[in-house]
Amino acid sequence: MNVQETLALQVKEAVKNIFQVEPESVEFQPTRKDFEGDITLVTFPMLRQIKTNPVKLGEAIGQYLVEHNREIQKFNVVQGFLNIVLDDQYYLDFFGKMKDDQNFGRTPEAEESIMVEYSSPNTNKPLHLGHIRNNLLGYSVAEILKASGKKVYKTQIINDRGIHICKSMLAWQRFGDHETPATSGLKGDKLVGNYYVKFDKAYKEEVSYLVAQGKTEEEAKAEAPILKDAQEMLRKWEAGDAEVVDLWKTMNQWVYDGFEQTYQKLGVDFDKNYYESDTYLLGKNVVAEGLKKGVFYRKDDGSVWIDLTADGLDEKIVLRSDGTAVYMTQDIGTAIQRVEDFHINGMVYTVGNEQDYHFKVLFLILKKLGYEWAENLYHLSYGMVDLPSGKMKSREGTVVDADDLIEEMTATARKISEELGKLDGYSEAEKEELYRIIGLGALKYYILKVDPRKRILFNPEESVDFQGNTGPFIQYTYARIQSILRKAEFDYSEVISEYQLNDKEKQLIKQLQLYPETVNLAAENHSPALVANYTYELVKEFNSFYQNVTILGTEDETEKKFRVQLSKAVGDVIKSSFELLGIQVPERM
Repeated sequence: MNVQETLALQVKEAVKNIFQVEPESVEFQPTRKDFEGDITLVTFPMLRQIKTNPVKLGEAIGQYLVEHNREIQKFNVVQGFLNIVLDDQYYLDFFGKMKDDQNFGRTPEAEESIMVEYSSPNTNKPLHLGHIRNNLLGYSVAEILKASGKKVYKTQIINDRGIHICKSMLAWQRFGDHETPATSGLKGDKLVGNYYVKFDKAYKEEVSYLVAQGKTEEEAKAEAPILKDAQEMLRKWEAGDAEVVDLWKTMNQWVYDGFEQTYQKLGVDFDKNYYESDTYLLGKNVVAEGLKKGVFYRKDDGSVWIDLTADGLDEKIVLRSDGTAVYMTQDIGTAIQRVEDFHINGMVYTVGNEQDYHFKVLFLILKKLGYEWAENLYHLSYGMVDLPSGKMKSREGTVVDADDLIEEMTATARKISEELGKLDGYSEAEKEELYRIIGLGALKYYILKVDPRKRILFNPEESVDFQGNTGPFIQYTYARIQSILRKAEFDYSEVISEYQLNDKEKQLIKQLQLYPETVNLAAENHSPALVANYTYELVKEFNSFYQNVTILGTEDETEKKFRVQLSKAVGDVIKSSFELLGIQVPERM
């Protein structure tokens, strides 16, 4: 039980004993910087039940708390706010327990299990900047949920079928001259993506030619021979044509291998991959069952729908008149399949905000079908990522490639680090590894510190800044702490039970106290931004402490040991919180 929960019980006890009333609610807030205190009780809500003025109420409760709680040193009342000053011993007791707790901030794994889906790319192009935000969010939310005590499974569904992959396959047949990743020296996803761009170029040329021959643009787009050939290839794939299926398997494997290299660079992983080529027929049997139950209805043309107008949505098709599935059908079937595969209690879908409506419909349909776990489905909706240069377009080959961006971040970190000139004594290999850690840390932190729902304008140069709310600034502080620990050539592990805290030490411990609560809040809100910005506040507090107190230079041995212990605890929490964001911390910078 934390101090707020303990105080809440004691406040209720105080009010009951003094005023013979059980308060409906007890509201706390952090004490404002310009008042003395560690935590503040807001008395105004209680005045609805107690006929007195707020100052008298605060004074009465404060006096009771001081008499009944040895951890409360004193109090003061400002209008209706009771500012409570906690005794140093309370903070020392807390610090003594947390500093050696390897799992501080993390809840032991419980029975509740959840699946987090992220990435879910198409196999006609490499991963791009949008995928980076998706992957970083999904991976981080999975790690945060795990830290909050849930058993977590990470997954992706790879969109490996449909007209988009047939376009790349056809272009490779036409223009490829048997080129492979091995002969071209290109990653497989990049190679296949190049042919998707080549298809689009050839298609546009054919459309222009047909328009010049007198066709309308709409007619030309529908009748372009290369598009018709791609559509025919898709029909052959669906019919199981051996030659087409063989080429499909080959080119998709090139892409899978390329994706895996990018995932490794990015530091994300998955427990299971689902493939749309395996799942696209799922859900049709569920629709048949839903028809029997009256959840769905059939129109005169044979198509199957659900009417959600009473729920504020609209009518949604789940089977076409020819009996083929739509994306909604597949998603219904895939969700049910995942629950059967992993016995999970819920799912998180990391998908851009353009799909907000789709997931409202999906979750509602699953609830109407009677699946209890549908109450625990969550759409982790996020905004687009823009660059100063503008929007990205994959068909035109103007997408910001994920691999290229990772390389650019490393190069930017190299340039700025060399300008700062702080890497004397490093080998070239050590320098390159450090540039990679700083570059990736900058990229991840810049994206994750923003609320997922907000759109981001990503500026690579700005993200690799060693000052301000950036990954490198926090990494540098961690490295500074490790330097202090290396210089502390004495045993500082002694338990310090008696010590008078100064204000900077107390503020730092108060910030450390917030870490477990922050992790749980981030899990509830599916928001890595809460962890990122908490870490920045912790680092700011540490730097204020570092600049205002002497750590290794103090002559008081107890003071020296305590301050080293405190520094180490801050470093441990920085490392722990950055692990939840998928960011490494360097031992030296």
